[in-house]
Amino acid sequence: MKINTDGVLLGAIADADSPQSILDIGTGTGVIALMLAQRFTDAIIDAVEIDRSAAATAGLNFKNSIFHERLHIHCADINEFDGNLEGKYDLIVSNPPFYINSLESPAERKTLAKHTEASFFGMLIMRIAGFLTDKGSCWLILSIDAAAEVKPLIKQNGMCLWRTTDVHSYPHSEPHRAILCFGFEEVSQQTSKFTIYKTVGVYSEEYQKLLKPYFVIF
Repeated sequence: MKINTDGVLLGAIADADSPQSILDIGTGTGVIALMLAQRFTDAIIDAVEIDRSAAATAGLNFKNSIFHERLHIHCADINEFDGNLEGKYDLIVSNPPFYINSLESPAERKTLAKHTEASFFGMLIMRIAGFLTDKGSCWLILSIDAAAEVKPLIKQNGMCLWRTTDVHSYPHSEPHRAILCFGFEEVSQQTSKFTIYKTVGVYSEEYQKLLKPYFVIF
């Protein structure tokens, strides 16, 4: 579970109004949680990861960070996680497995991380609805097919889609990811486009600007 573009995009784009509590579902090795801890300096962050090895690595990463007092790793299935004392979060993020009905990976751990059935998203959105505060927001990064599966589930669970950001590799390529933002409040839906590369091997200006606070290469 190396650092990947999906994770860092979500960690940099997900936004909220001074959140005090954040939940990262499927934190992997903790990259997104660490990015959010850097951005939201008053937030307490719970990071949930079912894979023991990944959770152990996330815990070590948290311990070695300057944000360690605000980061908490929980090795658990999200279905069995009770949440914080209030059971509610102002900001929820997830970079979930989304290769629906695709071929299974030879490695069991990668299969767990990357392959799932549509029923997984029904459970995930239901759990998010239970954890989210009335004015809170949830951000997911998904494949285009998975986003199409999730959008009706948001409405079925009493929430509203606020924003869709289509992620493109290049200016004229088709989108390969969608970042969805949603919550309980009714607001006008917004759509936007985000491009990673200007040309082959050259990051776009918007990508460089977005990730500059986290990457030393920019």
